[in-house]
Amino acid sequence: MLFNSMEFVIFFPTVVLTYFIIPKRLKNLWLLASSYYFYMCWNARYALLLLFSTVVTYTGSLTIEAVKKSGWTEHKKVLVKKLAVGVTIILNLSILFYFKYVNFFLSLLGRALSILHVELSLPKFDILLPVGISFYTFQALGYTMDVYRDEICAEKNFFQYALFVSFFPQLVAGPIERSKNLLHQLSEPKKFCYESVRNGLLLMLWGFFLKIVISDRCAVLVNTVYNNYGSYQGFQLILASVLFAVQIYCDFMGYSVIAKGAALVLGYRLMDNFTQPYLSVSVKEFWRRWHISLSTWLRDYLYIPLGGNRGSRLTKYRNLMLTFLASGLWHGAAIQYVLWGGIHGFYQIAEDVLAKPFRKACDKLCVRTDTFSWKLTGVAWNFFLVDIAWVFFRADSVKAALQILRRSTWLSNSGQILNGGLYQLGLNERNMTILLGALLILLVSSVMRERGIRILEWLSTQNAVFRYAVYWCAVVLIIFSLDITGQEFIYFQF
Repeated sequence: MLFNSMEFVIFFPTVVLTYFIIPKRLKNLWLLASSYYFYMCWNARYALLLLFSTVVTYTGSLTIEAVKKSGWTEHKKVLVKKLAVGVTIILNLSILFYFKYVNFFLSLLGRALSILHVELSLPKFDILLPVGISFYTFQALGYTMDVYRDEICAEKNFFQYALFVSFFPQLVAGPIERSKNLLHQLSEPKKFCYESVRNGLLLMLWGFFLKIVISDRCAVLVNTVYNNYGSYQGFQLILASVLFAVQIYCDFMGYSVIAKGAALVLGYRLMDNFTQPYLSVSVKEFWRRWHISLSTWLRDYLYIPLGGNRGSRLTKYRNLMLTFLASGLWHGAAIQYVLWGGIHGFYQIAEDVLAKPFRKACDKLCVRTDTFSWKLTGVAWNFFLVDIAWVFFRADSVKAALQILRRSTWLSNSGQILNGGLYQLGLNERNMTILLGALLILLVSSVMRERGIRILEWLSTQNAVFRYAVYWCAVVLIIFSLDITGQEFIYFQF
């Protein structure tokens, strides 16, 4: 079920109204049943995978908890706990590997064998990727590892834990919640709170604005150009690449904001998954602001266990690169995703290597790094680097990405954009005007948040006429955009 669908328009109010009406003891069971129904609307059979992951991590964590309280020797406790967490991880990652990566690795094996002149007929499985499998698998594994590290106690109530894994607002595209944030909230069913419902609905309105008004419009132009990139060059490809950066941001942030708003209506608080990433002045800072739930998950459960920044610089760079290659592979079973992750790993290593000589050069040249112009330059340069990497993420192959980058340097057609060519890229004049206005709203809101202004709180201090004018303008823009919406969220495929 998509957030931007009529089914959700009926589903969500039904869930909320029933939740606040039924007795307290039934609330979590109702949310659990609703969450499974939400997931089963896509493919009922694959709900068994969600249940399997839940049962395995629940059982594994209870085993770890029981071992901690046993009278065994410390050596035996450590061995059994490692065995329990190891089996839990292997079972979950095996399911993830089969459904998401088996064909990818078989194709890589086939290429490697062909290079060695070995002819081997390898099978190709016809597999439908379960929606959201990467998200709920990582969330469940994070919980198990938290129990293993003694950061939390194992949850005894199976239904409460199952709701943690399957909570419908963030089930299929995150954020990847931590047990320390969400699980304890589920222990106490919520009462109706007008402020939470109001703020949650306003967050959902903002999320739908990002998705329907901005992202889906960008998608029309991006798809027009990228699906036939051989017919375009120069500013046409540059514009499409820039708008894809906007598209994926508004698409994914839109989902995260809708999820956060839907949870808040029910009384639950999810983490922020984005904090103005395109206002970063370095790639390292970008990853502290982009897809925060995944980047912190990889930091805590992969980068640090690998050794983090302990040891030599080479060890640190190895761990950094492995983490970003894993991030790329998490996003998709294709070489271009792995390369995208590798590019970001390279960026961060280069930043670390050049940081000291760069500071020395600035000091020697008396360059002021505390000025607005310096930060603006850093933001522009960082966006340029990130956008180059996005080309590999969006393109159908590495070869296509390299062709797009090469053709982007052919600037002989610059006059076509100014002479009406802009409206030949999939968006007519009306839609292009709406998009430009919406992008201005996005920029202003991002700057306000960057300055620490909480927009909902700021709006609440304004006159009622102004507030409701803002709300209704957003609603009207969404309605005017319904003719181009209906696209799935990009991160559903991950």
